[in-house]
Amino acid sequence: IDALRRSSARRITAVMPYFGYARQDRKSAPRTPISAKLVANLITVAGANRVLTMNLHAPQVHGFFSVPVDHLTALGVLADHFREQDLTNSVVVSPDLGNAKDATQFSRLLGLPVAAGSKRRLGDDKVVIDSIVGDVEGKRAIVLDDEIATGGSIVELLEKLSEFGVTEAAVACTPGL
Repeated sequence: IDALRRSSARRITAVMPYFGYARQDRKSAPRTPISAKLVANLITVAGANRVLTMNLHAPQVHGFFSVPVDHLTALGVLADHFREQDLTNSVVVSPDLGNAKDATQFSRLLGLPVAAGSKRRLGDDKVVIDSIVGDVEGKRAIVLDDEIATGGSIVELLEKLSEFGVTEAAVACTPGL
């Protein structure tokens, strides 16, 4: 961005398919940085006039930028993939209630019911899913997650779904780290 600005570019759009700091969008403990805001400021100060990104971890990250942000989603592309399959007796499942809004939108695109895991985070790399909210017994689960870093939540969810009688599962995610 700096090189473009110094070369007298009239407009600069930062295209970031993955904004790596989006999960650091709030203070999780005292004296911890809100890195998403810091990096947003860096991109703007460097000279970007606009930002184009996909699947931000949380909608509030838009507000960290002082330039327009075009936030694209992959839900339509993922839905197109699953529409090519037999969706009889399927349900969309969110690993946690925080992603339930996207899962609900995805389920509407597919014309399917939605369910969600009730997740508690015990540490950075350890989660427990206590139960499943919604009817999943005897169904095929299409799990929609917003970001997979270690896979711990997905493994935990798939084990819980198995306990709740899910017969088959597919996982859809963007971005998959």
